[in-house]
Amino acid sequence: MSEKLPTREQAILFLRENGCRKNVIEHCEAVTELAVEIAKICKKRGLNVNIELVEIGALLHDIGRGKTHSVHHAVIGAQMAKEIGLPDSIISIIKKHVGGGITAKEAKKLGWPKDSYTPQTIEEKIVAYADKLIEGSRRVPIERTIEKFSQELPSSTVERVRRLHKEMLELIGDCKCPP
Repeated sequence: MSEKLPTREQAILFLRENGCRKNVIEHCEAVTELAVEIAKICKKRGLNVNIELVEIGALLHDIGRGKTHSVHHAVIGAQMAKEIGLPDSIISIIKKHVGGGITAKEAKKLGWPKDSYTPQTIEEKIVAYADKLIEGSRRVPIERTIEKFSQELPSSTVERVRRLHKEMLELIGDCKCPP
């Protein structure tokens, strides 16, 4: 599988061709804008981050929403990306962006293939984090996402989001990009 990334235009076309509605594409674009801001801050701070991978991964992170709006959109999106022939690095971002990651035990409960669903690379973490700071196509404080997740999801998931937030703050410092 080639690691050549699609262009921004190709990524948006993939979203459209795979059934993503305008609001999903707008969400993906908003996540992309924030994720790229975060990636640039990380780069300025001397971290080795592939900004192009963050951009294209963020654009495509919700491709599975063309088929479902359930949590399964991550696994379905990863499968769709594989079928299109997208690079493993993009497939991995799509697969690992939900919540603060999905543990092997949770994945088994969901009936997902045995695999790792927690963000590991800096690019995966940036996209997963940016996604938690965008509601629809608007930026929201992490506290809002945590509050919402607290009402809907197990405390272990909420704790993973908190840890991701803490880790990202340590990487980006006191930047002004998230609200």
